[in-house]
Amino acid sequence: MPDHPLTADSFARAAEAVEASVTRVIDGKPDAVRAALVCLLAEGHLLIEDVPGVGKTMLARALAASVDASVRRIQFTPDLLPGDVTGVSVYNPVDREFEFKAGAIFAQIVIADEINRASPKTQSALLEAMEERQVTVDGTSHRLAEPFLVVATQNPLEMEGTYALPEAQRDRFMMRISMGYPDAASEALMLRQRETVNPLDSLSPVLGAADVRALIAWARGVHVSPAVEEYAVGLARATREHGDLRLGASPRATLQLVRAAKVRAALDGREFVIPDDVAALVEPVFAHRLIAARGTASARGRSSADTIGGVLRAIIGSVRVPLATR
Repeated sequence: MPDHPLTADSFARAAEAVEASVTRVIDGKPDAVRAALVCLLAEGHLLIEDVPGVGKTMLARALAASVDASVRRIQFTPDLLPGDVTGVSVYNPVDREFEFKAGAIFAQIVIADEINRASPKTQSALLEAMEERQVTVDGTSHRLAEPFLVVATQNPLEMEGTYALPEAQRDRFMMRISMGYPDAASEALMLRQRETVNPLDSLSPVLGAADVRALIAWARGVHVSPAVEEYAVGLARATREHGDLRLGASPRATLQLVRAAKVRAALDGREFVIPDDVAALVEPVFAHRLIAARGTASARGRSSADTIGGVLRAIIGSVRVPLATR
């Protein structure tokens, strides 16, 4: 990145370079790549729910390699302990005092692989880190590196050995997405590219950690008009008042929706948020936080996810879109 102050154009060019780098590994999934980048630059976290083998972990590793970030992977299993994630205090007999041994959470990009295979107690070890970007062990707080992004992968609940994520845990994730299977052309290309070499080995950083921090700081300053703020609040309130939903979007969800919209605007080379930025992000930011009313989905012969998706699309169509955005 150039040394002169960032502009909307230079922000967009820097982000495009990261996207192009990640796309060399994750072909045919531009929406997933964009979602991961938005979460990184909006200081959020990403939950990827899908079947094994569709590139969830590869996406996180490719992003880390493209921005020169430290990365650690935690394989969540039923016997994983909270201390394995956060770290523990170990007694040093030479100095006769306890020393803190950092856990796997101490990295700039943390891959929480198959997070819903661990017990809720172990899942909760991530809560403080994801919200406050610190870990407290034995009364002492330890700051985490910046930027800090948790990319968690989750298997569908129908698969064996999974636990449902508690509502408080889901609410810490800015977005939830699905990778989906690649199209035929992308899958054939993957076979050719990976037969003899790991594509991650060919990636080199296009941005440094300091550059990413600069982009994050610039995105915070993207303008959001009062009208657009009211639009975001109106969308969130509509989920709380909808009869087909038992649990609506939290105030944290509204805040994260606006933060993500700021980054989306910046990625498009704008210094201000428009209603389209907000509306485009409602489903990935809100859907995993919502709970359908009991019996609503089964009564209509639809899954809970289909019900929630339909409700959100109806809400987007019903909430008045502001005309003034500057």
